[in-house]
Amino acid sequence: MIAVVDYGASNVPSVLRGLRAVQADAAVTADPETVRRAPRVVVPGVGNFAPAMRRLVAAGLADAVREVARSGRPVLGICLGLQLLLESSDEAPGVPGLGLLAGRVRRFATDLPVPHVGWAKVTLTERGRAHAALRRAFPGGDAFFYHVHSYRPDGVEPAADLADAEYGAPFATIVGRDAVLGVQFHPEKSQAAGLALLEGFAGWAP
Repeated sequence: MIAVVDYGASNVPSVLRGLRAVQADAAVTADPETVRRAPRVVVPGVGNFAPAMRRLVAAGLADAVREVARSGRPVLGICLGLQLLLESSDEAPGVPGLGLLAGRVRRFATDLPVPHVGWAKVTLTERGRAHAALRRAFPGGDAFFYHVHSYRPDGVEPAADLADAEYGAPFATIVGRDAVLGVQFHPEKSQAAGLALLEGFAGWAP
């Protein structure tokens, strides 16, 4: 079962529909014990870093997600969910993230219209091309995914940068290490490529 962590993020229903569309056994839960026992976990998210982290911590869900990741079971962060996997965010100085991936979250340059909204070409890095969870979504090389965000990952380890997109300059839009994977875009809104990515995650055995 894939536990979709419910901490009040607005895209939880659409993420659940996406997973069920690829025949994944998935359920929404706000119970930390259910998350701890889950074979794999999705952290969705739309909104702001600080209130999201506060809700995760207050509900005991932050520690539960960390335990799942550290046990080697797959964890996927989507949009804000990816940002929460990192160490910190410029959106919320002094508020630590889950710390499952090295790096921080930075706002796009001030000369760019934000949020960045729309389809963007995503190009796998060499590491990304070898990642088992991503192969299904990138059968011909590059793929297009739907992005809506004002902040993006920065300072990630080169080995954890699995795919890049461009908005003003290149940025990491898929980040992962060990059993942890994060995508800055919305696979649940990205049609066939997005569903293929969710299907790849559902069958991934790191």
